[in-house]
Amino acid sequence: MSLRSTAKRWTYLVHRWLGIGGCLLMLLWFVSGMVMLFIGYPKLTPGERLAALPTLADARGWQALSVLLDAVRQEPERIVLTTLRGEPAYVVRSGANMGAWSARTGQALPPVSAQLAEVSAAQFAGGPAFVGAMPLDEDRWTHSRGLDPHRPLYRVGVGGAQSGDVYVSSRTGEVVLDAPRLQQRWNYVGAWLHWLYFLRMQSVDPVWTWTVIVLSALCTVAAVSGVVVGIWRWRFRGQYRSGSKTPYQEPWMRWHHLIGLMASAFVFTWIFSGLMSMNPLGVFSSSHAALAIARYQGEVPRDTGTIAQPAAVLAAVATPQFVPVEIQWRRIGGDLFAVVLDGNADSRLVTERGGALHVSTAFDADWLQGRVAAMSDARLRRFTLLQAPDAYFYPRAAEAMNGAAVRRFPVAMADFDDAEATRVYVDLATGDPLLTMGRRERVGRWLFSFLHSWDLPALLRQQNGRLIMLLLLSLAGTALCATATVIGYRRLRMTLRRKRHRHAPFSERSRRDLPRL
Repeated sequence: MSLRSTAKRWTYLVHRWLGIGGCLLMLLWFVSGMVMLFIGYPKLTPGERLAALPTLADARGWQALSVLLDAVRQEPERIVLTTLRGEPAYVVRSGANMGAWSARTGQALPPVSAQLAEVSAAQFAGGPAFVGAMPLDEDRWTHSRGLDPHRPLYRVGVGGAQSGDVYVSSRTGEVVLDAPRLQQRWNYVGAWLHWLYFLRMQSVDPVWTWTVIVLSALCTVAAVSGVVVGIWRWRFRGQYRSGSKTPYQEPWMRWHHLIGLMASAFVFTWIFSGLMSMNPLGVFSSSHAALAIARYQGEVPRDTGTIAQPAAVLAAVATPQFVPVEIQWRRIGGDLFAVVLDGNADSRLVTERGGALHVSTAFDADWLQGRVAAMSDARLRRFTLLQAPDAYFYPRAAEAMNGAAVRRFPVAMADFDDAEATRVYVDLATGDPLLTMGRRERVGRWLFSFLHSWDLPALLRQQNGRLIMLLLLSLAGTALCATATVIGYRRLRMTLRRKRHRHAPFSERSRRDLPRL
């Protein structure tokens, strides 16, 4: 047998048996993927969180940031004045460490009890907590690494407009996730099934990770070999004796061949991009070691001044049109400032100059550019403002995997001349670095996000057309995998019959093979 014939035979065998082994899994992926176009994995978006917070009203008598000196000296990432457990409180976070202090007394709040978790959950949901708070470290809806600083969590069943489960931080009493009952039910045939989360035991689970990687890789090989076999079997010139371009006359085989030729490019790129979503071997991970966010933030100021007085900040921004629900203090270049948010996720920026507070909606771009340059030892090659989405920084709907990420405009885009060509998008309204990407992450954006969900800004603007196209292609993929499942079942049944016939006693085979009169 020639090398060409051997390669051809193995291609057929690989497609046959990998297809039999993976057709049902790929069918489930396509069906669950269609559900995910409309129902996402449970998450808490910034808008949902802020909308549930009560107004920060009369701040007279509330303690200033000076009561948090010990916490501030640890160079916190952020200090937030919000409502916890039904009262105004400061939340201080530094890395994985979190703490909460009463804004009225300045005393550290006691550990969160089940009763306090129920209060927080009921306040968030606008309905009663009808099931007692249950402590847990992790369950099927709380695999996100972003929840790690809040573990263990309290799960509280709540009523209200959208009954379901609310998850409360045991460290601070904040609501960190909501999972409405209807969303949970759809997720069993959506994201939970799609990501094979029934195999995932914890947020960091190498067994689950490599199981998904290996299965995706095998299904990718099955798709590639199917493309090759489908092209080989198609008569581009002439016809088979049946007068058809395809040799298959049996309906299931014929439809599998025809649908495969039409949808093969989509099926291959979709399964391959699903493999890329797992970032196998960290191929899309840059070190970002060159970025010094702490240097961008600067040292903690010794004299916090008027900006540290919550009553003064609230008085400066409050209007009938803007009702604050949260204050977030941050640093840039050692300067302390406040970002005030209302229930509509609108924001005001408060800075202090000469003892007076100044309110604006965004930082001055020229001032911010000098501070952003401090992030890296490399030269700041470009600093520009984007008024609209580009190919890497763009908003997604809440049901998308990254639907909770903040993506607003204008945004500052900074490119550094380092080895990884690092790019940072900085929010002008808050000064937060919202997205950092090296060369590898940009490649991963195209091999995963684009190929998997067609998320170019131009396509996202035509949301209905994009959804219709993705649904039609997903239906084609579903049909292809459904025909493969039937064909695979028939092949396995035939193979098992042959094996039983081969191992049957000689007398039994003789009787079975005798001609019937």
